[in-house]
Amino acid sequence: MSDKLLCEIFKSSRKDEMYLYVDKRKGLTPVPEALLATFGKPVAVFTMILTADKKLARVNVDDVIAAIDEQGFYLQMPPAKEDYLLDVHRAQLNARDAAQYPLP
Repeated sequence: MSDKLLCEIFKSSRKDEMYLYVDKRKGLTPVPEALLATFGKPVAVFTMILTADKKLARVNVDDVIAAIDEQGFYLQMPPAKEDYLLDVHRAQLNARDAAQYPLP
């Protein structure tokens, strides 16, 4: 595994919070066509040097570097939505509606 990697990060034009990390020197060449079709048009976000001591917001830098070394890219998926928060919100809306519009 490399100890330093010049990485370019792209965001998906189709999926919020989905990112593709690639080696800047190779670009998108190693990324499978099927993945690019699902990902949509890659939009360049920024370029950075990845090192083992670098901190990334939602992913482990060692995992990113290892994936780029092994397969040529790293795909960061959007975070899982908290379904229970939607259920709480729906329950609050239902309670409010029931209070405003009681059944006869």
